[in-house]
Amino acid sequence: MVDTLLPGAALAVYALVNAVAFIAYYHDKRSAKRSTWRTPEKTLLVIAFFGPFGAFAAMRAFRHKTQKPLFRLVPVFLCLHLVLAAALVAGLV
Repeated sequence: MVDTLLPGAALAVYALVNAVAFIAYYHDKRSAKRSTWRTPEKTLLVIAFFGPFGAFAAMRAFRHKTQKPLFRLVPVFLCLHLVLAAALVAGLV
């Protein structure tokens, strides 16, 4: 029974991490507009590494950090996650 719950729980945690990434990018964009304390770029990149779908969606939705060269890593993180997911589904990992 534990084996059947694990994939669903892992997907739920993964969705939550991506939601947190989306919210973090939204919060930073809102802070930028208000000229208040900002989230450090390193923190946003670490968040994007673990939740690239949320980070990428927020970057596109809010047009935030799209011109920064370092944030071109976010689509790379997204592709990395897609390749890893495909490997998991194919049973290669």
